[in-house]
Amino acid sequence: MQKHLLLGVEAVGQGAIDGGMSGVYAYPGTPSTEITEYIQDNELAIERKLHSKWSANEKTAYETALGMSYAGKRTMACMKHVGLNVAADAFINSAITGVNGGFVLTVADDPSMHSSQNEQDSRYYAKFAMIPVLEPSNQQEAYDMAREGFALSEEAGVPVMLRITTRLAHSRAGVAMKPVLDENQLSMPQDSKQFVLLPAIARRRYKSLLEKQAAFVKLSEESVYNQYIDGDEKSLGIICCGITYNYLMENYQDEACPYPVLKVSQYPLPEKQLRKLEAECDEILVLEEGYPLVEEDLKGYFANGTQIKGRLDGSLPRDGELNPDLVGKALGKEIYQGIPVPPVVANRPPALCQGCGHQDAYEAMNEVLADYGKGRVFSDIGCYTLGALPPYETINSCVDMGASITMAKGAADAGLVPAVAVIGDSTFAHSGITGLLDAVNEKSNITVVISDNESVSMTGGQDSSAQGKIESICEGLGVDPAHIRVIVPLKKNHAELVKLFREELEYDGVSVIIPRRECIQRASRRKRNQSRHANH
Repeated sequence: MQKHLLLGVEAVGQGAIDGGMSGVYAYPGTPSTEITEYIQDNELAIERKLHSKWSANEKTAYETALGMSYAGKRTMACMKHVGLNVAADAFINSAITGVNGGFVLTVADDPSMHSSQNEQDSRYYAKFAMIPVLEPSNQQEAYDMAREGFALSEEAGVPVMLRITTRLAHSRAGVAMKPVLDENQLSMPQDSKQFVLLPAIARRRYKSLLEKQAAFVKLSEESVYNQYIDGDEKSLGIICCGITYNYLMENYQDEACPYPVLKVSQYPLPEKQLRKLEAECDEILVLEEGYPLVEEDLKGYFANGTQIKGRLDGSLPRDGELNPDLVGKALGKEIYQGIPVPPVVANRPPALCQGCGHQDAYEAMNEVLADYGKGRVFSDIGCYTLGALPPYETINSCVDMGASITMAKGAADAGLVPAVAVIGDSTFAHSGITGLLDAVNEKSNITVVISDNESVSMTGGQDSSAQGKIESICEGLGVDPAHIRVIVPLKKNHAELVKLFREELEYDGVSVIIPRRECIQRASRRKRNQSRHANH
């Protein structure tokens, strides 16, 4: 059978299309972004008119996907791990409402924080919600799980989480395709009150969710994705979760692993296989990306003192990604350390692109803020967050999406005036609007800089939900139109930028400055595409 060379994220997108999906809902976030982009460009998805436009944030994405499931169609919501925090309210409650059409939530975790604020492990969210999890060990499984996850969701009656990590998301392997399934027909829930979480109904549905837990365990015990691979050497048993199975196998390329191995790629944990491993082995080593979820669970499973090794006992590092060397070291193998990394190829900090409009805004801001002292600029998450680094060192916070405006308001409430918030156009639409409403309602003395590069530039230049609407949104929220100021951030406009910043920092109330210039990378791509089309 012919195989296609796909990234893990592409395998998920293709699997979802082939599984009869009718729509994907997402907000861009590395390492999950390319799932939706792949679907947007896929010929079959275009032919079938599958929904694939970006949502304003992860909460709206999840809720809209739930609405499609309500109507009986198969749907997927995609986000990175911190995006699930934004969607958590809807996510947790959807486990209680259950589904109608199959619903797969794909979450891309980022161990080692390659492009994230934390390393949180989304399996804990799934455990909290008490729903099944699929965790592929390779790209083929990512495809298969995305394709078959809808049927699992419909069988279990709840959303199913598909959890991938950065290393799997952004590496390639051959993937064998399977027949494309038809989309579901439109159908209403059999129980007209299924999605009505009034307390009396919610209590009944919560009991039903609890009653399903044994069935979910049985599904894991019978899953093809969970495999017990026997070994002759019983001094150690190994549990490999998802991609860590590959790290183990790379230590045994020329020989069979002598220890019994339980490969776990579907949760809840398969109790029958766990009991077998514990009964046969003296010690158990747990290999898992992220937090020590399985390691912690096993300490409750086994009451007879079986030693559990992993991230908690120091056999493996408590933070960061695993790799074959770390696994080999935990197995007692001699690991070749190699020579130190030469400075010329060592990792360098990221920087704003040359010619980026954020640079001009920061230069003007720094000149004005020099009169007030440092520590007054609260930032959000985007390319502009690099303003924390030299040579600008302008911003003083980066916590979560939307926190710039609310933190600036809190600082102003405490008496730190002036207080400045820096937020991007897409992040403003994602999570900044409600914070600005709070500030307007209390007439807070803050200056909000909405640095508008007309795209979600940090994740590849996707369309911003706020494009063409920022001024009208701010005015609709109650910001005085006289203090909604738009300017083009260019070096030739530096004096005007400085004057504008100085005026608005001196204003006692909520003011909004919008430095607007298209992202230079997006502009470059647009011009290349226009040139290409003109030549054709």
